[in-house]
Amino acid sequence: MIKHYFFKTSLTCFAAGILFSCAQPSSTSSQVATSTKKASTSSAKKWTSSFYPAPVSSQVREKAAGFSKDKYGMPTYPVSVRRRYARATAYSHKENEPGAPGRKNAAGTTLKYGRTIRSAAADWSRYPLGTKFKIKGLPHTYVVDDYGSALVGTNTVDIFHPSLRLMNKWNTRKIELEIVQWGDWHRSRKILAGRTHAKHCRRMYYALKKRIANGKIASN
Repeated sequence: MIKHYFFKTSLTCFAAGILFSCAQPSSTSSQVATSTKKASTSSAKKWTSSFYPAPVSSQVREKAAGFSKDKYGMPTYPVSVRRRYARATAYSHKENEPGAPGRKNAAGTTLKYGRTIRSAAADWSRYPLGTKFKIKGLPHTYVVDDYGSALVGTNTVDIFHPSLRLMNKWNTRKIELEIVQWGDWHRSRKILAGRTHAKHCRRMYYALKKRIANGKIASN
């Protein structure tokens, strides 16, 4: 009787053990799933939080003090300086400004707001069409493909946003930017030459013409 009871108990425990083992996921697959989920969440968080620039370094601020300033008190650099302290505003085609051609830029193409490439506007006599730059703390490359009357005579870069909400969220910021590649000074002058009926284009055209004549342009 005792032997029979012992045998039944052992058999029951053995069967329960098998069922428990089958019901549990392997530690390796569980860890992989958890790790993948964390990586995905981290990646998504990084993307959604990649909106505000990093603080400007003290070295860049200190160096900026040695240059002449525009009307906003921001430094006017020679083309040889690629790391810069700058003012960055925001704009959107949703503002529906008079004369603005929807989401078209001054180059006649579409304003960009992608994961890697985004559009920016500037005074083309300071940042010619096609100039590429990076903003410290952000993963995107910005391309100057637009201009605006309020930008003429300043060192401001105007960052494109596809909605008024994002535009207002950015507002006006002081940034540290680095010129990755200079745009085409001669093409910029050629485009502006046909638009001198507009005061801001005329100002950029003559400033750019003078800069080219004096050899104050950069090659990559």
